Amino acid sequence: MWVKGVVAILVGYLLGSLPAGLFWGWIFRQIDVRRHGTGRTGGTNVWRTVGFIPAVLTALSDGLKGALAVWLAQALGVGTWEAALSGMSAVLGHNYSCFLGFRGGAGTATSVGAAAVLWGTALPLLLLLGVLVGLLVGHASVASISVAVALPVIFGLLRLPAAALGFGLPTMLLTLWALHPNIRRLLRREENFLPIFLKRPPPICLSRHPARHGE
Repeated sequence: MWVKGVVAILVGYLLGSLPAGLFWGWIFRQIDVRRHGTGRTGGTNVWRTVGFIPAVLTALSDGLKGALAVWLAQALGVGTWEAALSGMSAVLGHNYSCFLGFRGGAGTATSVGAAAVLWGTALPLLLLLGVLVGLLVGHASVASISVAVALPVIFGLLRLPAAALGFGLPTMLLTLWALHPNIRRLLRREENFLPIFLKRPPPICLSRHPARHGE
């Protein structure tokens, strides 16, 4: 059984390492998204550098990576802990892809995709939280931080098995670490806004906005 568990975790990492953002960036505009914006391969940087539709496709693809990692682990017949670790490994692969010199994104969509298969009851809460926070403050990083922190909290409130926290806590830390440059920019009030808020500030403005400061 432990061999299947190791295989599931390794496959999860390899699935997570597949650079969906790089693929969609090249398909739509023949550019390497790593050379633009924040240099990440996640949906937000794809949105800024390539467009909204490629960003949606990137987010869906990244979410599917996490979901597939858990589905394949379950298909192998491993236990809940191994399936959870496979999902967490997919997030690790997304953030530190072996195909991209151990670079990648922040892992939010991949985390949500894995969580949706592991414990689907948490999915509506995570999606609602991410969208609501993003629209309120205009920063994808704050939405990602909120979802990352909410993962173990929601799992605890729903009284899910211990394996849920075994997935939620490491993925939270992986996301927060990936976003530490964003957190520094937030503290300086210099974080980048989502494209829909470039001309007008969001309802809650956490960073200096050009429309308000005449920049």
